[in-house]
Amino acid sequence: MTLTQLRYLIAIADSGLNITLAAERVHATQPGLSKQLRQLEDELGFQLFVRKGKSLDSVTPAGAQVLERARTILAEAGNIRSIAANLRNEAHGELRIATTHTQARFALPAAIGALNADYPQVSVHLQPVRDAEVLAQLEAGRVDLAVVSSTGAPPANGIALPAYHWQRVIVVPRNHPLAKHKQPVTLEQLAALPLISYDSSQKAESSLRRAFDAADLTPQIAMTASDADLIKTYVRAGLGIGVLAEMAMLPTDTDLQVLPADHLFPSCTTWIVLRRERVLRAYVLEFISLFAPHLHRREVARALAADAAGDWPAVPHWRERSQAALTDAA
Repeated sequence: MTLTQLRYLIAIADSGLNITLAAERVHATQPGLSKQLRQLEDELGFQLFVRKGKSLDSVTPAGAQVLERARTILAEAGNIRSIAANLRNEAHGELRIATTHTQARFALPAAIGALNADYPQVSVHLQPVRDAEVLAQLEAGRVDLAVVSSTGAPPANGIALPAYHWQRVIVVPRNHPLAKHKQPVTLEQLAALPLISYDSSQKAESSLRRAFDAADLTPQIAMTASDADLIKTYVRAGLGIGVLAEMAMLPTDTDLQVLPADHLFPSCTTWIVLRRERVLRAYVLEFISLFAPHLHRREVARALAADAAGDWPAVPHWRERSQAALTDAA
C-alpha cells in the first residue's frame, strides 16, 4: 500500500467514481490509475467499489471505511511535509483557495498581490465556484482554505475566522426612477420590480428570501448569476434591479446608481475557513494576515492548535477596509 494508491482512491471517490476525471485531477493516465486501484484491492483482499461492467457504480461498505482512514493518512502526511517545509524556511509552494466569484474578483486581488510580492515563488490557484460548493472543495482536501460569506453563525465546517462584514446594495441605472427617489427604498417597492441577484437568492434559506418572507412579500427574481459583473451587465441592459454585495461596486461604475440596503437585509460576514487539524505553511498564515490584518499569525496558529476559532478583535467592515485602502493610496 502506498500514499499514491490512497491518493488515487480518494480522487476516484471525489470525482463521482469517474476514472477519467480522477486521472485528470491527479495528473495520471487512466490505465495507470486503474492499475493502482486493482493492486490496492488485491493487497487488501476485497473490492473498494461496486462495478457495473467496466464502470464503477458505488463505494462498498468496506471501501467507505478505507476511504475515511485514507483521508486521515494523507492529511497527516501533508502536515508532516508542511512542518518540514516550515522548518527549512522554504518560500515556495502552492496556495489553493476555493471562493465565490465576487470574493475572487473584488476582495482577494490586493492580498494575493501582496503575497506575491513577499513570496514570489508561491503559485496561487483560485477555484471560484458557487456558494454551496465552496466548503465542499475544502472538505474534499482540494484546497488549503475557503473564503465564503454567510449571515449569522459562522460555517460549521472547519475553523472559521471572520475577515470582514459587508452589506448588500441596490443598483439601478442612473436614469431609473429609484435613482431619483429621495426616501429609502422599501421591500414593498423592490417586491414590485424585477430583481437580478446571485444564484443563492433562489434558495429558501437565502437571507434575501428570508427578508421578503418576514414581510410577507414575494420577490420577482428576473435573473440570477454567480458573477457580480454579469449582474451589473444585465442591470445596464434593463432586465431589472440589481441586489448584490457592496464590494462588487467599483469607482468605474459611474453609469450605475448605488442605493443603500442596510435597513432591508442583514449584515453578512466573509469568513476564512480552514480544515481542522491542519498544519499551515508560513505563506498561508501570511496570506491570512494580509487579507484580514486583525487575524494575526500567532493567534491563527494558536486557534489551529486548539482546534477552535477563539475570540478575535473587532472585525472590520468592508467600508472601513476600503477607506483605509484609499488613504494608503493617497
